[in-house]
Amino acid sequence: MIEIIQQPWPWYIAGPMIAITLFFMLYFGKNFGLSSNLRTMCSIGGGGKYADFFNFEWKNQLWNIVFLLGTILGGFISSQLLSNNEPIELSDQIISNLNDWGITSYTSGIVPTEIFSLEALFTLRGAIMLIIGGFFVGFGSRYAGGCTSGHAISGLSDLQLPSLIAVIGFFIGGLISAHFILPVLFQL
Repeated sequence: MIEIIQQPWPWYIAGPMIAITLFFMLYFGKNFGLSSNLRTMCSIGGGGKYADFFNFEWKNQLWNIVFLLGTILGGFISSQLLSNNEPIELSDQIISNLNDWGITSYTSGIVPTEIFSLEALFTLRGAIMLIIGGFFVGFGSRYAGGCTSGHAISGLSDLQLPSLIAVIGFFIGGLISAHFILPVLFQL
């Protein structure tokens, strides 16, 4: 039984589950997205005293905070109890690229420690990724009126043109970052 749980769910199970969840969210007038949690948390903390953007009835958004906590708890449970600890399978081209960039720990866990560790955080590369990358993610999600999950899952299922434009922009930005910016960052 546990072996079945450790395997990724096929699209014909996971996809309809996402669709059913979105149907109920739309039916009850809720929009999916995680970036709105920051607004809610700032409002709970009194941000409305300093910016009108945070001045709203945050108690109506508590379900979204519960969803965020469930996402964190689900990630913890899946990584600690449901992972099979086998190295991920990568193509020869990706392995070659990672080795060229000095990333060799891709077989020892879910993410490479050269990027995702406390030691990596206090390097020039880590600071650039955290500070500048964090600024762009925060600015971009505010400017686009939502995050990738909100636009790509909820907005597209609701057939919103602004969500389609935002998702196209997210993909273009991701491709530019992956092909041009990351190789330069990994040479630092």
